[in-house]
This record gives sequence, structure tokens and C-alpha cells, in this order.
Amino acid sequence: MSSPLPVLLLAGPTAAGKTAAALHVAHGWGARIVSADAMQVYRGMDVGTGKAPPAVLRRFPHACVDVRDPDEPWCAADFAREADAAVAGCGPVVVVGGTVFYLRTFLFGLAPTPGSDPELRAALEAEPDPHAILAATDPVLAARLHPHDRVRVVRALEVHRLTGRPLSAWHADDRREVRHPHRVLWLDRLDLYARIDARVERMMERGYLAEVHRLLESGVAPDLKPMRSLGYRHLADHVVHGLALGEAVRRTKRDTRHFARKQRAWSRQHADWIRVDAQDRGAVLAQAEALWGPPVRRVHPL
Repeated sequence: MSSPLPVLLLAGPTAAGKTAAALHVAHGWGARIVSADAMQVYRGMDVGTGKAPPAVLRRFPHACVDVRDPDEPWCAADFAREADAAVAGCGPVVVVGGTVFYLRTFLFGLAPTPGSDPELRAALEAEPDPHAILAATDPVLAARLHPHDRVRVVRALEVHRLTGRPLSAWHADDRREVRHPHRVLWLDRLDLYARIDARVERMMERGYLAEVHRLLESGVAPDLKPMRSLGYRHLADHVVHGLALGEAVRRTKRDTRHFARKQRAWSRQHADWIRVDAQDRGAVLAQAEALWGPPVRRVHPL
């Protein structure tokens, strides 16, 4: 599937400032924004996912934001379908996010791996430490996946059991063609880790813990996939299991920094991506202008 105009992808580690850059591009060129964030799809999970404020989302509608309840399924294929629909319209599109699998699926589609085996998957999900099993059977992929990313870890184990080949080998042999003309900007910054810590503190001030309480009280199970994600796991453990709040915050910062390191490691595999200092807004806008021509309105702070 191709798009009328090349798509601008703003990738980068968490907390680099991708959303702010995307909003400036959207303002200047009237671009449609597609969120490639696996957690922002869920309604009610706002503070912990770093979602843009409601007023901003009303002014700049985002595809793939607030499209599922936390107990409803969502996967990369769903993302690709929604992103394709956005790209198929007229005008420029900016895809923004740090979920590596979503970005790859958008560009290349899904790898031709076998379908799921419910019985096998249930058995693998019952394993106490599936990531340790993956490290022994597919160390290449295990190094890329966070131990808490059980959905993708279990899927990798499932593919290995069904085919006898590591999922990383399937990916290495994958020769799919690019589905959309595009340009990828990798936004990063030297002060990223300090910025991550500061962002978690700001989120706490903005009601992060209250949001977790509200989700749990509304019936969202603490072992549900979204609640075991990077942004919610430790605060949920504080509420449900009595983990000290300070320790929950510390672990959230630690795991977020670890996740950012993995994102950076993945980006180094793509020499064709354009590296941009996320603080250099002019460089981002210049890339958009090179792709789509002059902005339709003057870009100014939002």
C-alpha cells in the first residue's frame, strides 16, 4: 500500500520530546498525527502514558489514541490497519512514537510467521520466567525485549516451539518491501536520563498515582497486560501489594531508563535514519519542509 505523500516518522527514546515535535509539524503543515505508542491506545491511561492533554488532542486529533478500553485487545496488526487508513487520506501524515514493533509493522507489515496456538500459548504464559527461556533459545531477541514485555516474549517462544527457528532468525530472513514512502527522524537528547527522572516526578504531581487507583477501582485487573506495562506495573504493585511508594517510583524511573537504552540500541541498526537533536526544533521542521514543501502556516510555540 502506498500513500499520496511521503510519511514523516518521528521515532526516538521515551521522553525525548517526540510528541512536542509532532505537534509543531502538525500545526505548520496541517499534518494528521498517528500515535505509534502501544499504551496510548487505552482510554483512561493518560498520565502514565504521557498522553497529550485533552485540549491538545481536540485541536490535533491523533489516530490510535483512546481507541480501546484496557481490557480490550490491541496488537500491531490493529495499529497498521488504523495507520494505513490515516495515510490513505489526503495531506501529510506524521507517525510518532517509540514502540519499535509498531514502527516496523507500519513500514514493512507483519513478518510471515505462523499463527497462534492457543494451547501452547497458554502453557507459555504460565511459565514463571518466560524471558529466561527466551534468553536461552533466542538470545538475540531476548536482548531487545524487556523481561516485562510478556506478550512479545511469549510470542517469540511460541514461534520457536512451532517452527524450531528463533523469531530473530525469521526477522533476519525477512525481505519485505517498504509499504510507504517515508523519512525517519530519530530524535534524541544528551540529557535524556535526567529528563526521564524529572518526567516521572511531574507525572506524580499530575495525578499518576490517583490514575492507577482509579483504574484499579474501575475493575481493571492488576495482572492485565496494560497494568503490567512499564508505566503502571510498579505503582500497581504499590496499591495492590504494598510496595513502598518511593520504591515504586524509583523502579519506574529505573525501568524507563533501561527501556530507553534498548530503544537506542535498536536505532543503531538503522544507519539511514536521520539523527536529530530533539531540542533543535528547527532541524525537525526543516526535514518536514524538505519532504512536503513550505508550511501552510507559520510555526510558533503551541
